[in-house]
Amino acid sequence: MTDPGGLRASDAEREAVVEQLRVASVEGRLTLAELTDRTEAAYSATTHAELALLTQDLPAGATPMPAPAPAAASASGPAGRKRRWFVGVMGDSKRRGTWQIDQELGAVAVMGDVVLDLREAEVRTDIVDIMAVSVMGDVKIIVPDGVNVDLDGMAVMGDKRVNVIQAAPGMNVPVVRVRAYAVMGDVKVIGDSQAQPVQRAFAAWREHWRRLHGEDWRALGRQMREETRELNRQARELGRQTRGDGRRDRWGY
Repeated sequence: MTDPGGLRASDAEREAVVEQLRVASVEGRLTLAELTDRTEAAYSATTHAELALLTQDLPAGATPMPAPAPAAASASGPAGRKRRWFVGVMGDSKRRGTWQIDQELGAVAVMGDVVLDLREAEVRTDIVDIMAVSVMGDVKIIVPDGVNVDLDGMAVMGDKRVNVIQAAPGMNVPVVRVRAYAVMGDVKVIGDSQAQPVQRAFAAWREHWRRLHGEDWRALGRQMREETRELNRQARELGRQTRGDGRRDRWGY
Protein backbone atom coordinates (compact mmCIF):
# COMPACT_ATOMS: atom_id res chain seq x y z
CA MET A 1 0.00 0.00 0.00
CA THR A 2 1.29 3.48 -0.83
CA ASP A 3 2.61 5.46 2.12
CA PRO A 4 0.60 8.76 2.19
CA GLY A 5 3.66 10.58 3.52
CA GLY A 6 5.58 9.64 0.39
CA LEU A 7 3.10 11.24 -2.02
CA ARG A 8 4.40 14.18 -4.01
CA ALA A 9 3.27 17.59 -2.79
CA SER A 10 1.49 20.00 -5.12
CA ASP A 11 1.99 23.77 -5.42
CA ALA A 12 -1.43 24.33 -3.85
CA GLU A 13 -0.52 22.16 -0.86
CA ARG A 14 2.73 24.06 -0.39
CA GLU A 15 0.86 27.38 -0.45
CA ALA A 16 -1.68 26.04 2.07
CA VAL A 17 1.13 25.15 4.47
CA VAL A 18 2.74 28.57 4.00
CA GLU A 19 -0.58 30.19 4.87
CA GLN A 20 -0.90 27.99 7.97
CA LEU A 21 2.58 29.08 9.02
CA ARG A 22 1.69 32.74 8.49
CA VAL A 23 -1.42 32.41 10.65
CA ALA A 24 0.63 30.65 13.35
CA SER A 25 3.11 33.53 13.31
CA VAL A 26 0.38 36.14 13.70
CA GLU A 27 -0.98 34.10 16.62
CA GLY A 28 2.44 34.26 18.28
CA ARG A 29 3.39 30.61 17.79
CA LEU A 30 6.48 31.23 15.61
CA THR A 31 9.28 33.75 15.68
CA LEU A 32 10.22 35.61 12.52
CA ALA A 33 13.26 33.36 12.04
CA GLU A 34 11.16 30.21 12.49
CA LEU A 35 8.53 31.50 10.07
CA THR A 36 11.20 32.28 7.49
CA ASP A 37 12.91 28.91 7.90
CA ARG A 38 9.70 26.94 7.63
CA THR A 39 8.38 28.98 4.71
CA GLU A 40 11.57 28.30 2.78
CA ALA A 41 11.35 24.61 3.68
CA ALA A 42 7.70 24.47 2.56
CA TYR A 43 8.52 25.81 -0.88
CA SER A 44 11.36 23.30 -1.25
CA ALA A 45 9.37 20.31 0.09
CA THR A 46 8.63 17.53 -2.38
CA THR A 47 6.46 15.13 -0.33
CA HIS A 48 3.54 15.24 2.09
CA ALA A 49 5.83 13.96 4.85
CA GLU A 50 8.14 16.95 4.51
CA LEU A 51 5.19 19.35 4.64
CA ALA A 52 3.73 17.56 7.67
CA LEU A 53 7.01 18.00 9.53
CA LEU A 54 6.71 21.78 9.23
CA THR A 55 3.33 21.96 10.95
CA GLN A 56 3.39 18.99 13.32
CA ASP A 57 3.76 21.25 16.39
CA LEU A 58 1.02 23.67 15.24
CA PRO A 59 -2.76 23.41 15.68
CA ALA A 60 -4.43 21.55 12.84
CA GLY A 61 -6.98 23.18 10.61
CA ALA A 62 -5.72 26.75 10.89
CA THR A 63 -7.71 29.06 8.68
CA PRO A 64 -6.58 32.27 7.01
CA MET A 65 -7.19 35.35 9.13
CA PRO A 66 -9.50 37.93 7.62
CA ALA A 67 -7.96 41.18 6.51
CA PRO A 68 -8.56 43.99 9.00
CA ALA A 69 -11.32 46.41 8.13
CA PRO A 70 -10.07 49.83 7.01
CA ALA A 71 -10.08 52.42 9.76
CA ALA A 72 -12.83 55.00 9.53
CA ALA A 73 -11.61 58.46 8.55
CA SER A 74 -12.12 61.21 11.11
CA ALA A 75 -12.57 64.90 10.46
CA SER A 76 -8.83 65.41 10.99
CA GLY A 77 -7.81 62.67 8.59
CA PRO A 78 -7.20 58.92 8.64
CA ALA A 79 -6.71 57.35 12.04
CA GLY A 80 -3.09 56.25 12.60
CA ARG A 81 -1.77 53.35 14.61
CA LYS A 82 0.44 53.96 17.61
CA ARG A 83 4.11 53.35 16.87
CA ARG A 84 6.59 51.83 19.32
CA TRP A 85 9.78 53.89 19.45
CA PHE A 86 13.39 53.01 20.21
CA VAL A 87 15.54 56.12 20.69
CA GLY A 88 19.28 56.55 21.11
CA VAL A 89 20.46 60.15 21.73
CA MET A 90 24.21 60.26 22.28
CA GLY A 91 23.84 56.70 23.51
CA ASP A 92 22.67 53.21 22.57
CA SER A 93 19.26 51.56 22.35
CA LYS A 94 19.20 47.85 21.53
CA ARG A 95 16.39 45.31 21.32
CA ARG A 96 17.41 41.68 20.89
CA GLY A 97 16.21 38.24 21.85
CA THR A 98 12.57 37.24 22.27
CA TRP A 99 10.08 40.09 22.03
CA GLN A 100 6.70 40.82 20.52
CA ILE A 101 5.92 43.01 17.53
CA ASP A 102 2.23 43.87 17.30
CA GLN A 103 2.46 47.45 16.02
CA GLU A 104 4.57 49.69 13.81
CA LEU A 105 8.10 50.43 15.01
CA GLY A 106 10.22 53.56 15.05
CA ALA A 107 13.98 53.94 15.52
CA VAL A 108 15.72 57.28 16.09
CA ALA A 109 19.49 57.60 16.46
CA VAL A 110 20.92 61.08 17.16
CA MET A 111 24.68 60.84 17.57
CA GLY A 112 24.02 57.35 18.92
CA ASP A 113 23.16 53.79 17.89
CA VAL A 114 19.89 51.86 17.68
CA VAL A 115 19.86 48.11 17.01
CA LEU A 116 16.63 46.20 16.35
CA ASP A 117 17.13 42.43 16.01
CA LEU A 118 13.92 40.95 14.60
CA ARG A 119 15.07 37.36 14.23
CA GLU A 120 13.69 36.00 17.52
CA ALA A 121 10.71 38.37 17.65
CA GLU A 122 7.13 37.12 17.59
CA VAL A 123 5.59 39.11 14.74
CA ARG A 124 1.84 39.52 15.21
CA THR A 125 1.35 41.56 12.02
CA ASP A 126 1.48 40.58 8.36
CA ILE A 127 4.12 43.23 7.59
CA VAL A 128 6.79 44.66 9.87
CA ASP A 129 6.69 48.43 9.33
CA ILE A 130 9.65 50.47 10.61
CA MET A 131 10.43 54.19 10.40
CA ALA A 132 14.18 54.70 10.89
CA VAL A 133 15.70 58.16 11.44
CA SER A 134 19.44 58.64 11.78
CA VAL A 135 21.09 62.02 12.46
CA MET A 136 24.85 61.59 12.79
CA GLY A 137 24.14 58.14 14.16
CA ASP A 138 23.49 54.54 13.13
CA VAL A 139 20.32 52.46 12.93
CA LYS A 140 20.87 48.74 12.35
CA ILE A 141 17.97 46.37 11.69
CA ILE A 142 18.78 42.63 11.71
CA VAL A 143 16.42 40.21 9.95
CA PRO A 144 16.56 36.54 8.96
CA ASP A 145 17.93 35.92 5.49
CA GLY A 146 15.00 34.90 3.31
CA VAL A 147 12.60 37.74 4.13
CA ASN A 148 11.72 40.42 1.62
CA VAL A 149 12.97 43.88 2.57
CA ASP A 150 11.31 46.98 1.13
CA LEU A 151 13.57 49.97 1.84
CA ASP A 152 12.78 53.51 0.76
CA GLY A 153 13.39 57.03 2.05
CA MET A 154 16.31 59.41 1.62
CA ALA A 155 19.91 59.90 2.70
CA VAL A 156 21.68 63.29 2.94
CA MET A 157 25.41 62.97 3.43
CA GLY A 158 24.61 59.54 4.84
CA ASP A 159 23.76 56.04 3.70
CA LYS A 160 20.81 53.63 3.62
CA ARG A 161 21.32 50.09 2.38
CA VAL A 162 20.15 46.48 2.49
CA ASN A 163 22.46 43.49 2.79
CA VAL A 164 20.05 40.56 3.04
CA ILE A 165 19.76 37.32 1.07
CA GLN A 166 16.17 37.71 -0.05
CA ALA A 167 13.71 35.08 -1.19
CA ALA A 168 13.06 34.26 -4.83
CA PRO A 169 10.29 36.25 -6.54
CA GLY A 170 6.79 34.87 -6.13
CA MET A 171 7.34 33.32 -2.70
CA ASN A 172 4.90 34.35 0.03
CA VAL A 173 7.55 35.21 2.63
CA PRO A 174 7.55 37.73 5.49
CA VAL A 175 7.96 41.38 4.50
CA VAL A 176 9.92 44.02 6.40
CA ARG A 177 9.16 47.55 5.19
CA VAL A 178 11.61 50.28 6.22
CA ARG A 179 11.28 54.02 5.59
CA ALA A 180 14.72 55.45 6.21
CA TYR A 181 15.82 59.06 6.67
CA ALA A 182 19.56 59.45 7.18
CA VAL A 183 21.31 62.81 7.69
CA MET A 184 25.05 62.35 8.09
CA GLY A 185 24.24 58.91 9.44
CA ASP A 186 23.49 55.33 8.38
CA VAL A 187 20.42 53.10 8.22
CA LYS A 188 21.31 49.47 7.52
CA VAL A 189 19.18 46.36 7.15
CA ILE A 190 21.32 43.23 7.38
CA GLY A 191 20.66 39.48 7.31
CA ASP A 192 21.95 36.54 9.31
CA SER A 193 25.02 36.16 7.15
CA GLN A 194 26.18 39.64 8.18
CA ALA A 195 25.35 39.47 11.89
CA GLN A 196 26.24 37.48 14.98
CA PRO A 197 24.33 34.19 14.69
CA VAL A 198 21.45 33.32 17.00
CA GLN A 199 20.17 29.88 17.96
CA ARG A 200 17.63 28.88 15.34
CA ALA A 201 16.24 25.72 16.89
CA PHE A 202 14.07 24.46 14.06
CA ALA A 203 16.67 25.00 11.33
CA ALA A 204 19.43 23.45 13.44
CA TRP A 205 17.28 20.46 14.32
CA ARG A 206 16.21 19.97 10.70
CA GLU A 207 19.82 20.15 9.48
CA HIS A 208 20.97 17.71 12.17
CA TRP A 209 18.20 15.33 11.10
CA ARG A 210 19.28 15.53 7.47
CA ARG A 211 22.93 14.91 8.32
CA LEU A 212 22.06 11.80 10.32
CA HIS A 213 19.27 10.33 8.21
CA GLY A 214 19.30 11.95 4.78
CA GLU A 215 16.20 13.33 3.12
CA ASP A 216 13.87 10.42 3.93
CA TRP A 217 11.88 11.65 6.93
CA ARG A 218 10.11 8.30 7.28
CA ALA A 219 13.43 6.47 7.76
CA LEU A 220 14.02 8.23 11.07
CA GLY A 221 10.63 7.18 12.40
CA ARG A 222 11.30 3.55 11.52
CA GLN A 223 14.77 3.68 13.05
CA MET A 224 13.48 5.28 16.26
CA ARG A 225 10.82 2.58 16.62
CA GLU A 226 13.41 -0.17 16.04
CA GLU A 227 15.80 1.39 18.57
CA THR A 228 12.99 1.69 21.12
CA ARG A 229 12.05 -1.97 20.67
CA GLU A 230 15.71 -3.00 21.08
CA LEU A 231 16.08 -0.93 24.26
CA ASN A 232 12.90 -2.48 25.66
CA ARG A 233 14.18 -5.97 24.81
CA GLN A 234 17.48 -5.26 26.55
CA ALA A 235 15.67 -3.91 29.62
CA ARG A 236 13.50 -7.04 29.84
CA GLU A 237 16.55 -9.28 29.48
CA LEU A 238 18.39 -7.33 32.19
CA GLY A 239 15.33 -7.64 34.44
CA ARG A 240 15.24 -11.42 33.98
CA GLN A 241 18.95 -11.72 34.74
CA THR A 242 18.60 -9.56 37.86
CA ARG A 243 15.69 -11.64 39.18
CA GLY A 244 17.64 -14.87 38.46
CA ASP A 245 20.72 -13.59 40.33
CA GLY A 246 18.51 -12.62 43.25
CA ARG A 247 17.01 -16.10 43.51
CA ARG A 248 20.44 -17.74 43.39
CA ASP A 249 21.77 -15.47 46.15
CA ARG A 250 18.72 -16.17 48.30
CA TRP A 251 18.16 -19.90 47.75
CA GLY A 252 21.57 -21.05 46.60
CA TYR A 253 20.56 -22.41 43.18
